[in-house]
Amino acid sequence: MTTTVTGRPATGRRRRTGGPGARLRTFAGPAVLLALLGLVAAALVTGAPRLTNDLADRSLHADLGPLPHQVRDLTIEVRAGADGAAPTGAAGALERFHAALPQPLPALVDQRWQAAAVAADTATASGDVGPLAEGGTVRLGLRTQTGLPEAARLTAGTWPRTNPGQPVQVAVSQAVADTLALRPGVRLGVAAPGQPPADLLVTGVFQPARPTDPLWAAMPQAVEPLLPVNDGDPFVAVAVTDPAGLDAAGRAGLPVTHSWRYRFDHDRITSSTIEPVAAAVGAARRTQWLPGATVQTSLDTQLVRFGAQLTSVRNLLAVVQAGLLASLLGLILLAARVAVQTRRAELTLLRSRGASLAAIGRHTLAEAALPQPAAVAAGALLALAAPGRDGGTWWALPLIAAVTTAAVPVFAMAGQRHVAVVTGRQDLTRTRPSARRVTVEVTVLLAAVGGLVLLRRRGLDSGGDVDVYLAAVPVLLAAAVALLTLRALPWPLRLLDRAAARARGALLFLGVARAGRGTPVTTAPLAVLVVAVSTGVFSAVVTDTVGRARDTAADLSVPADAWLTGYAFTPDTAGRLADVDGVRALTPVRIDSNRPLRSGTDPQARTLGTARIMVVDAPAFARVAAASGVDVDVPAVLRAAVRGDGPVPAVVSPGVAAAVDDTAAADVQSRLYPFRVAGVVDTFPGVDLGTDRFVVLPWQALTEYEHTPIVANRYLLATDDHDPAVLLRTADDGQRRWQSAVLGSEVDAPEVPAQLLTRRAYREGLDRTGANDVLTLAFTVGAVGGSALAVLAVGFAVLADARARARLLSRLRTLGFSEGQGRRLLVYELVPLVGVAALAGAAVGVALPGLLGPTLGLSAFTPGVTAGWYLDPLVVGAVLGLVAVGLTAGLGVEILVNRRTRPAEALRLGEENP
Repeated sequence: MTTTVTGRPATGRRRRTGGPGARLRTFAGPAVLLALLGLVAAALVTGAPRLTNDLADRSLHADLGPLPHQVRDLTIEVRAGADGAAPTGAAGALERFHAALPQPLPALVDQRWQAAAVAADTATASGDVGPLAEGGTVRLGLRTQTGLPEAARLTAGTWPRTNPGQPVQVAVSQAVADTLALRPGVRLGVAAPGQPPADLLVTGVFQPARPTDPLWAAMPQAVEPLLPVNDGDPFVAVAVTDPAGLDAAGRAGLPVTHSWRYRFDHDRITSSTIEPVAAAVGAARRTQWLPGATVQTSLDTQLVRFGAQLTSVRNLLAVVQAGLLASLLGLILLAARVAVQTRRAELTLLRSRGASLAAIGRHTLAEAALPQPAAVAAGALLALAAPGRDGGTWWALPLIAAVTTAAVPVFAMAGQRHVAVVTGRQDLTRTRPSARRVTVEVTVLLAAVGGLVLLRRRGLDSGGDVDVYLAAVPVLLAAAVALLTLRALPWPLRLLDRAAARARGALLFLGVARAGRGTPVTTAPLAVLVVAVSTGVFSAVVTDTVGRARDTAADLSVPADAWLTGYAFTPDTAGRLADVDGVRALTPVRIDSNRPLRSGTDPQARTLGTARIMVVDAPAFARVAAASGVDVDVPAVLRAAVRGDGPVPAVVSPGVAAAVDDTAAADVQSRLYPFRVAGVVDTFPGVDLGTDRFVVLPWQALTEYEHTPIVANRYLLATDDHDPAVLLRTADDGQRRWQSAVLGSEVDAPEVPAQLLTRRAYREGLDRTGANDVLTLAFTVGAVGGSALAVLAVGFAVLADARARARLLSRLRTLGFSEGQGRRLLVYELVPLVGVAALAGAAVGVALPGLLGPTLGLSAFTPGVTAGWYLDPLVVGAVLGLVAVGLTAGLGVEILVNRRTRPAEALRLGEENP
């Protein structure tokens, strides 16, 4: 029975309770815990956006940096008139176009060039030196561009200075001069098809000061000429001249193109400016700068693609943050309630002596106002140490400070509304839940279900800022499951309690009886535990799902230990590569892009479009993949194909299958090979992901032409510890010997150096492209933070009713209970509650990716592979293992504390609770 005391406070001198600082030192433990939680919440709210912006900016710059100039630069091009003269309005256009670029592009331009050029594929050279004297074909382009003299160093002769009525003066690089046997004073002719040749005079030879300078990107053949690789291929080179020389070339009938190129500094583009920059680039592409002018760039496409990834990542990060913040808020409230429980006797004494509820509030607020705002400020300052731009979340700091500061006073006033002389055994009452509580639980359940339906229809991407409600749906689902679980849990425990009541001994009965009462003291920490575990497991499952999809992408892109690629290898290169240490198996492969398909082998047959053609020795291909431990599917129709009459069986993509009839012919090295469609697949190992038109032919079944055998341009390797330098050197030697045979003279180095791509390197590259760093941050924080908060929630579950359990154990020890029985009693009471809550949270975390499905947008981070759903039991087990460790540690601490309890204390507790 509880007796309420009313009346006036006692007269006489009032005992001083000490100042806020003294009281704070007395109850420092709960206050420090609450301050640490506030610090973590402030650091998470302000630090996570900064880290996100930093990683997003660095990922964006890493993506834009390697892009070719045709993609990242903006180039305006226009053809000259029939007389070769520059188009009207071209004078001073470099400055004028720069100023007219849509905002904010002008401030982003780092370098700019004005140029005029004759494309190499439209001009054929003639002369009596070098390859020209031997009957070779030389495609020689001409180009003038601002900044050329400053970017090169003359090694012979002078820079071009064309005079009216004289030959066009040109300068060539040292590499071009050595290849074509040019020197100052040599005369050449350059002509467009069907036009008389224009006279050229070589006046100088130069060396680029820095061959990698962006200035040379639009004319790479001016630095290094292209050499023939196959019979009939031409030499391709570019010579530089002056503007007067280009005008003279245009008047001689050569097609001249004028261009204005603007290079953007990608370091000035941030993730926050993606949308305005992409919109401005799109507007520049649609602008009619000059009559007949075209704009060349794909920067807006790249920015939109990255922006879509970043939006998906930020939405996912919002989901993770919502789970962590909800768990932190729950822990803050639990810490405040524990602080009030610790001081219950003091507050009851103050209340019984006449202190009003407002006085109780001021009494506790004066203490909380000292550490809590300072802790929040410290968390914000700690977040400032994180790299990156401000995320605009400082507005949340006053809210966090207000919650952490006001939580203890609010709980203190709520707990002291009625002053009791004695403390009743609230755990013995099975109270019916109030209408207010039922309303709250039903509201949470309806909000979770409605949010899930809305989320599956709309997705996380709302087309603007993060939708707070949609981002909180996983938290609401976890909260709803927690409420349902904890509401249903007492019923099976009570059934077990009835069975335990008929068994010998009281330990199981007492432990299960306390666990089955479901008091708010224990259920609140368990609800927080469900949310924290679900956040950690959800993050871990999503991480595993993305990782498994990327593993699949790596297996399909590099279906063995390594790809060795080049332009053309001699047939004996395979044997030489096989002799390299570490190479266990290999097979040659040929892949050509954009090769024509025809309805038959007749050259006049109908064209069926183009496709990527892959020629593989299917049995050897499967063996190399198996030797590398890669599980890929090589269709049996390819492996069983043998040489014979008629079309060979082929595996094609759905796009090709829809375009061809039952049989067709594929162009391989300008030879038509008939095939019949024997299988249709969406992807094939070794064909680049995302290729929608491809044909795979069985090399072992093709009847090759005697003088033009199929030449490998790739090797699929199964290797152990190989030396990449030795492999590349051997492969380049094979290419060099092939090119020497084609040219009829020795070459020092192959035209296209071989490249080695391992599956491991490709897989690691998938983790570094796009906004993947932000994705990794999001789910690393979610998995680690969720697990840590789950351990804290377990600690609060142990701590929440520790005083009542201590009283119970003290009484039981007076009845003869041993310490071992006391430890088992704690296990019987807490393990069912914590275990069920942890399993419920794990179930929610595992189910969330499947429930949300495509709304998470994970396929944006798995190129060419659909991200499904994957569960690694070890990861879920690790999270649950942390919960078990936390429970064990909490029980151990409480057992050590309870061991100090004496029977005399039990007598005192009995006097307080008759």
